[in-house]
Amino acid sequence: MKIINVVGARPNFMKIAPIQREMTKHGSIKPVLVHTGQHYDDKMSRLFFEDLEIPEPDVYLGVGSGTHARQTATIMIEFEKVLEREKPDIVLVVGDVNSTAACSLVAAKMGIRIAHVEAGLRSFDRTMPEEINRLVTDVLSDYLFVSERSGLDNLRREGISEEKVFFTGNVMIDSLVYFMRKAEQSRILDQLALENQSFALITLHRPSNVDVKQSFAALLDAFAVLEKEIRIVFPIHPRSRKRLHEFGLEARAGRMQNLLLLDPIGYLDFMQLMRRAKFVLTDSGGIQEETTYLGIPCLTMRENTERPVTIEVGTNILIGADAKRVVPEARKILDGGVKKGVIPELWDGRAAERIVDILSR
Repeated sequence: MKIINVVGARPNFMKIAPIQREMTKHGSIKPVLVHTGQHYDDKMSRLFFEDLEIPEPDVYLGVGSGTHARQTATIMIEFEKVLEREKPDIVLVVGDVNSTAACSLVAAKMGIRIAHVEAGLRSFDRTMPEEINRLVTDVLSDYLFVSERSGLDNLRREGISEEKVFFTGNVMIDSLVYFMRKAEQSRILDQLALENQSFALITLHRPSNVDVKQSFAALLDAFAVLEKEIRIVFPIHPRSRKRLHEFGLEARAGRMQNLLLLDPIGYLDFMQLMRRAKFVLTDSGGIQEETTYLGIPCLTMRENTERPVTIEVGTNILIGADAKRVVPEARKILDGGVKKGVIPELWDGRAAERIVDILSR
């Protein structure tokens, strides 16, 4: 059985790594790894592939950046050629990036079965491109692998046949568990002169937080207050770095002695920072899951989340896109008001094993 595994952007890499690894153990499965190149920073792509021990892609499409329509269309044109040549039995897609929806559309129109890993997640906010990608992919998929129980409820409500749906757990956590010991060998804390729980870790890239000057400036105002109480480590997304420059805010950030702006870093170094942080402030989806598994307090700067289990049983707190809430919520944590969480059901490092077992049968 030939299965094409699709990756396109950094969030996909952590999800595909355990699946690709598990498939290589099965003599009955031939995995073919296709990287669309939606995330086009070659250095960062390469670093994640090395950290996650992902083999070189069998096919690299190199689609690069562009508007949503242009990028999706380019992926579809190039991926169609791959399917015509490879003739796979199944196309497996992960997550909710443009590559996920684009490759699913092509496979569906060519009559090739689709497996969607991380199916059923919903923010119920259609202004998010990712939400559109999730909805499209789930409607087209033949195998829907769900990471949390809210996904089962959402798919049932949307009329997806229960025969197609499998609750398998979270492949992001598979990578976290598998590489935990390796991340311990990271020297990033020494390199940055950081002590355990002596710093806050920040990741921000969503338009609501960084694409409007007033919003980004308000965040920097909050950081200016916080950095007097705790060191702030901010591996800055290229999008956020660009906006910082465009809005003329670089000098303001540079004046904060306790704000450490870093270039994007690899998976293992980031995991080590996350594990040792006092708390994390983010607008990422995956980081909400990782902090919940690690028991690290997480403040999420979004109005909604497609991962409600991280709030219901995990360490995640949704604080909206209002920068005024950052300081008071952070101070609660600094004063010992830490939200306790538990590890969600089936987040045990064996999700990929379950997925591949189902596909092989």
